[in-house]
Amino acid sequence: MIKKRILSPFAAPKAGHFLAAVLIFGISSGIFTGIINNYLHEILKISKVERGIVEFPREMPGLLMIVLVALLYRFSETRIFRMSFLIALAGITGMIFLGTIKWTAILMIILWSTGEHLIMPVRQSMGVHMARPEKAGLALGTVRGFRNTGQLIGFYLIPLLFFILPFAPPEGTFAWFRLAFIAGGIALGTGFILTLILRDKHLHVQRRRLYFDKKFSKYYILEMFFGARKQVFLTFAPFVLVIVYHISAGTLALLYGISATINILVAPMVGQLIDRLGYRLVIVADTVILVMLCLGYGFAHRFFPSHTAFLVICVVFILDAVLFVVTVARTMYVKQLSDSSGEVTATLSAGISINHCISILIAMLGGMIWEMVGIEALFSMAALFGIGSFVFALTLPRGSGGRNHLPYIQKKKD
Repeated sequence: MIKKRILSPFAAPKAGHFLAAVLIFGISSGIFTGIINNYLHEILKISKVERGIVEFPREMPGLLMIVLVALLYRFSETRIFRMSFLIALAGITGMIFLGTIKWTAILMIILWSTGEHLIMPVRQSMGVHMARPEKAGLALGTVRGFRNTGQLIGFYLIPLLFFILPFAPPEGTFAWFRLAFIAGGIALGTGFILTLILRDKHLHVQRRRLYFDKKFSKYYILEMFFGARKQVFLTFAPFVLVIVYHISAGTLALLYGISATINILVAPMVGQLIDRLGYRLVIVADTVILVMLCLGYGFAHRFFPSHTAFLVICVVFILDAVLFVVTVARTMYVKQLSDSSGEVTATLSAGISINHCISILIAMLGGMIWEMVGIEALFSMAALFGIGSFVFALTLPRGSGGRNHLPYIQKKKD
């Protein structure tokens, strides 16, 4: 009964296997995300400014996403989905053996990041293509929920693993991080085996090599704003907790886990809200909340005692992670503008490249702004981007959601 309800938004027979693979990649992502900031600080001794600089090569695969997907235009989405697991596995394996040397570790992080970014547009487009047309928003929310469930498992797996192991290495040592990377690698290997079950029968979505279209111009601008806002929180919010508040890897993983737990419940609800009320309302609400969160993160220490400020920042950190589910709304906007299923994948890939073009610049500037002026200026800048995004979101058409709009007829499913 529960399985039937979960799969109800999907028409494709392989949707269950797809969701399971998404969940497993999420486990590895949760492990990696939960420990990487402490790893950079404690093992590689990365400074504030260097943290921003490291984001340049790490985010480069996102910047080049439109090129990567264009080069793979002859491959089915299922094969690209499968390749994402292999590439990420290669990166995390390299971290196990070469993770103490700064330059090789960064190369391995780039390789992991390539797999992580490559799966992003394909995961969303496969979710759209497998969905029932009238329930596309709920389907995307369900995909997001499975990803968040996987991340939740990954966030909590490491503290649990070291709790039950009788001879676990001390936290903060490379042996500790290596064991975590091994767990992430096992998850990716298992996920890759699962993707072999997905068969496309040589039928795949046709995509153009490089694709930009004027009708998606507002989506591209939204992605620019998202890239700027995203990078401030993804790069510097956890690093503030590590450097300023001396939070441990286990506690940071706990915060990520709480946000993933909330997202498991929120993601399908947001999808249903989009189906009923349209994407515009959700995107506008996201920008309003974001501005308040940015100001809270940047100025909590100015208005509260240190202990209270720490709690406030933890709450803001969790809520911001929850807001990332609004990516579903932008995907639905693209779906409603698209004339074919292949156009969805190509446009989402272009959007990822655009938001990473901005996010790389923000990452490099952000570290210097933090060092020279302080975190108040850094998160005030993020709030300004939020205000700009709010003003622009008001110009979007009032989307009707997936219920009343069918931009293209889906003839074949993976």
